[in-house]
Amino acid sequence: MNWCHYIACFFAGIFLANVVPHFVHGISGDRFPTPFAHPPGKGLSSPTLNVFWALLNLFVGYVLLRIGRLASGNDLALSAFFLGIAVLSTASSVRFSKKQTM
Repeated sequence: MNWCHYIACFFAGIFLANVVPHFVHGISGDRFPTPFAHPPGKGLSSPTLNVFWALLNLFVGYVLLRIGRLASGNDLALSAFFLGIAVLSTASSVRFSKKQTM
């Protein structure tokens, strides 16, 4: 596999991890920050916009998984995928833990 496949797997993990909070907040009817809020990433977007943002992330993540050839059974590609999930999950937990104190 080429190095770009591993990068695609890493970003697939990031995009797919980003689906969860936006989809859950959206289908729960809760407002949650998106890049389209004012100010971007800090203001709250509507539940419907969060669902659409989650679906776009799901689509991009799926395309990147296909590009990254994760299904080929390559352990390094799988590691890159999970590293992407871990990076975004950890960064989100730190960023949104401060949300309650604002």
